Amino acid sequence: MSLPSKLFKSLVNIKKDLKEDVDAVFTRDPAARNSLEVILTYPGIHALILHRGAHCLWNNEQKLAARVISYGSRIITGIEIHPAAKIGRRFFIDHGVGVVIGETAEIGNDVTLYHGVTLGGVSWNNGKRHPTLEDGVTVGAGAKVLGPFTVGKNAKIGSNAVVVKPVPAGATMIGSAARMISDHHDEKGNPLTTKVQDAKQQEKVAQAGESDEQTKDMTPTAKRTNTFRAYGIDPYSQDPVAEAFAKMLEHIQQSENRLDQLQSAMCDIDPSFCKKKYDKLCLEDLDVIGRADIDAVDTEQK
Repeated sequence: MSLPSKLFKSLVNIKKDLKEDVDAVFTRDPAARNSLEVILTYPGIHALILHRGAHCLWNNEQKLAARVISYGSRIITGIEIHPAAKIGRRFFIDHGVGVVIGETAEIGNDVTLYHGVTLGGVSWNNGKRHPTLEDGVTVGAGAKVLGPFTVGKNAKIGSNAVVVKPVPAGATMIGSAARMISDHHDEKGNPLTTKVQDAKQQEKVAQAGESDEQTKDMTPTAKRTNTFRAYGIDPYSQDPVAEAFAKMLEHIQQSENRLDQLQSAMCDIDPSFCKKKYDKLCLEDLDVIGRADIDAVDTEQK
């Protein structure tokens, strides 16, 4: 193929990729208003354009030039992407400041990263050192994904989570070190459901049972609002540790009420039996659960 033909083909591909990138911004950022604003003011778009050029140079053995472009991109955008990193289509970096993507990181299609995310390594050895993010992954602000493992399709990593082990498709990881909150997996990543027969069923499980019938009559704006998960976490998700404490405290209070009933029965049988005063456990004294959980427990006891 002649040089003019290669140049024309490259320009066509760049235009197509840029259009997809801009469309991805509109899909995942409610603040986006028009294409010109996105192209001129979104550092994630600038970093991605520069990375594609640096990645092309890297693959053509122009490694110094690639690193220079990468360094310039970091100065301009605050986003550091190694030229060797492999990035798929419709990749979106929201806000972007402090994002670091390592040399052997691999990112699939339709992935979203927020500011402060690190896709880093935990080894000085050569070879694969950084994580692989499959299609549809969302990583919240400040999260650290460290190591040469895979984060499965449509998984979500909450803000400030530190993930150091593989994540199954559709799971949500929160905390440091990150714990999994999923209706379909235990904390070790083992499926709670029986055998999934084929890939389509597994994808349905990963999407938590969202059916097409629920969204087919919705407007594009409503669809975007319905699927938007800010910073990689569902606003209705609960910390499993807080939930465990709430259940344990509820059980303790139920036991205390039962002891009170037994003590009252003993007093009826033997009037000389004296009630002993003791301080009961008060949920308001504990900060591990919220006011809503306290009110819910009190309501159930009444």
